[in-house]
Amino acid sequence: MLLMAGALLAGQIVRAGGSGLNVIVVVNQNSTNSVQLGNEYCAQRGVPPQNVLRLTNWFGGAINWSPADFQANLRDPLLAMVAGRGLTRQAQFVVLSMDIPYRVTDGSNEDSTTAALFYGFKTNTASPAPGYPSCSLPDNSSNSYAYSELDFAEAPPNTADTNSFLALMLTDTNLAAAEATLDRGVAADFSRPVQPVYLEKTDDSARNVRFVEFDNAIFENQVIGNDALSRIQSDQTQFTNLFGLQTGLANFSLETNEFVPGALADNLTSFGGYILDPNYQTPILAFLEAGATGSYGTIVEPCNYTQKFPDPVDYFYQSRGFSAAEAYYQSVLNPFEGLFVGEPLAAPFARPGSGVWNAPTNGAVLGGQSILSLNFTAAATNLPLGRVDLFVDGTFFQTLTNLAPAAGNVLSVNLNGSVVNYTNPVNATLATLATGLAGALNQQSSATEVLAFAVGDRIELQSQEIYVPGTNVTVSSTAAIGAGPLLTAGLDVARPAFLDTVATGYQVVSVTNEPEVGDWLEVTVMKTNGMVVTLGVTNTTAGTTIATLALDLVNLINANPALQAPDGLFVSDFNNFDPLIQFYVYARTPGWPASQILATWTTSANLQATPMGTSPLADNVGDLRPRNHLYVTTGVDSLAVNFAWDTTQVPDGYHQLTAVAYEGTSVATQTHVTRNVRIQNTGLTATLVSLPAGANASLAQQLQFTVAANTTNVSTIKLFGTGGCLGVVSNQATATFGVSAAYLGLGQHPFYALVTDSSGHRYQTATVSYNVVLITLTLGGTPLALTSSALPGRYDLQFATNLLTGFQTVASVVSTNSLVQWPLTTTGAAGFYRVRWNP
Repeated sequence: MLLMAGALLAGQIVRAGGSGLNVIVVVNQNSTNSVQLGNEYCAQRGVPPQNVLRLTNWFGGAINWSPADFQANLRDPLLAMVAGRGLTRQAQFVVLSMDIPYRVTDGSNEDSTTAALFYGFKTNTASPAPGYPSCSLPDNSSNSYAYSELDFAEAPPNTADTNSFLALMLTDTNLAAAEATLDRGVAADFSRPVQPVYLEKTDDSARNVRFVEFDNAIFENQVIGNDALSRIQSDQTQFTNLFGLQTGLANFSLETNEFVPGALADNLTSFGGYILDPNYQTPILAFLEAGATGSYGTIVEPCNYTQKFPDPVDYFYQSRGFSAAEAYYQSVLNPFEGLFVGEPLAAPFARPGSGVWNAPTNGAVLGGQSILSLNFTAAATNLPLGRVDLFVDGTFFQTLTNLAPAAGNVLSVNLNGSVVNYTNPVNATLATLATGLAGALNQQSSATEVLAFAVGDRIELQSQEIYVPGTNVTVSSTAAIGAGPLLTAGLDVARPAFLDTVATGYQVVSVTNEPEVGDWLEVTVMKTNGMVVTLGVTNTTAGTTIATLALDLVNLINANPALQAPDGLFVSDFNNFDPLIQFYVYARTPGWPASQILATWTTSANLQATPMGTSPLADNVGDLRPRNHLYVTTGVDSLAVNFAWDTTQVPDGYHQLTAVAYEGTSVATQTHVTRNVRIQNTGLTATLVSLPAGANASLAQQLQFTVAANTTNVSTIKLFGTGGCLGVVSNQATATFGVSAAYLGLGQHPFYALVTDSSGHRYQTATVSYNVVLITLTLGGTPLALTSSALPGRYDLQFATNLLTGFQTVASVVSTNSLVQWPLTTTGAAGFYRVRWNP
């Protein structure tokens, strides 16, 4: 095998739901797979080299570590890196690049590493379930970011002890599988998939408990025109070309092409997060290997609390444009025992705008006050641009403009002819604007018959009129400048009329206590046509359980002819939590009007049943009311930026300027434009020369960098590359640095030097880059030949009969292809061949 390097520079910068500028990539320096995968992530996602953190002291495996080891090896170095490298204003995502432990355990409590980075290590202080110490919901484990529909920077979890990060582990049992997950995540961006999402209610009653959340997720997506979600009753998991799957099974198999890029898929089961542990259940890596971009599973027995697993509303968040990490973390209320895996930035439904630099020109030399002139255009009128930030060499430098909702702007909503006006107050944010407008709408709810609920930058509207179809409830919105200096506050309605539900109304019934002879259960049903049906059962046998008695009543209900018509009801989802029995009573027809069947449950004195009194089959009334959405925004459709930049605030020398415009919604989709410039405000200059020449180097060799300043009064010379500062020399006008290519790992690596003179002047050299790649060498074929994979360049075939006397070049070839080959003639004597790359 021959190792060598080739040149390939920066990959694309993704511009949605966060970008590579906002990611910290963590690699385990003691794992070549971790380093290589991290390098590939940086290349594909445009992660600046200073955003890479190398863990150098962890040798304890990839499954468990203690809270002390987690803090000493990951959390504390991460926090120090973010603060020390000036990344606090931009670091939101963390990618853990395989071969890093995924479980933090102190012997009594077990949390995932991703959750511990999100909001700290949580201890199970609540009363656990008998025999299951991890089955609790500690108060401090609630995730305040969940269901917020806000930019993560504005809504980090309120129980985090330190900085909070949206952390995902990019991993698998082998490097190639992890690389495939990365590739699919990148391919997902802006793809706007139309493939189905299946929300699967299985026959496993302990694991299908998320089914009560399905209708809301389907409804939310349908309101914004996404009909991909559907609920299915099945134990099947073998599908093709899905955009998502939520199931409740412990063991299953998946097709290799189950999912399209960007898909989120998971199962509610105990040990899905046992990705490398011995496991008798299917681990969540199976979803990634079947094509999903993200998945989630618990790393300890959680019991079937729905709060510990993703709510299917995550697919609605994706449909809005949020990234995979944002959608997933917003959908789990108590994630402390859950491991998030996959590629965090994938944003299939994001819609970036466009932008151009007017000045300076590419490669311009700047000094003093220089004008930065740019123009950005929104992707759509309902996705205005509200803020522009300047990043210098990948690090946040300054906000160039920030268009908050202007005080005095007036937002108006017309609900069936009733107009509600709301004047934007001073210092409003998207969240406070939505809350204020929702309050104004609710003040008029007696006239409009509409309830308003503020959720982040969105207002959910629900009609209160049971028998008025949603199509008859019209809504429109406008925004006016009012007394404001300019119009930046916006308001958009999802659809011109409310949407009717596809959900079926239900009532959850509980019966408890053990029956004695003579005890009875009874239900009286009043159908919507006024017909009354009364059914009851009486216990006549000693030792009868409450489950048997309740099931007898359920069977009577389901067999009654008067209740089998479309205006009837039926019972399903019977659960025995001895001595508590629970079951669901469903209307036979979807919709809010059909749910108005009234049921009254009565019992003998020794038994108890809830609900008490008479009530409709509308426990899920929020899923039954006709629904619509309003979205508040801030910004303008066409955003011009003219900014006087003081170039003396950065070192002289070579820099890349990146202007990032943000969509003026909670999604905050990014639009990037870049310029390369050179700054010269002082007489200080410096050069950086690298060896070997060109852009390639062998993995086994030492890279050499020589820096020379044009003055002798030099204070320090620093060399920077992937992972930050790679070396410092003091009080010398020239410096030579050696860097091991093996330390950097396979992948792309930029290098530059920063020279500081004794007066405090600084100069940043031009960047040079190497790409370290692996070249394979094989011997075989007829006639016998030596074959090597190759990059363009010259290759020398060398031969020796004795390794002590050295190799001699016997043939050379210049390759322009990916393979180079030399026919060999055998002599019967022992010999040694090697290939030398000679750029």
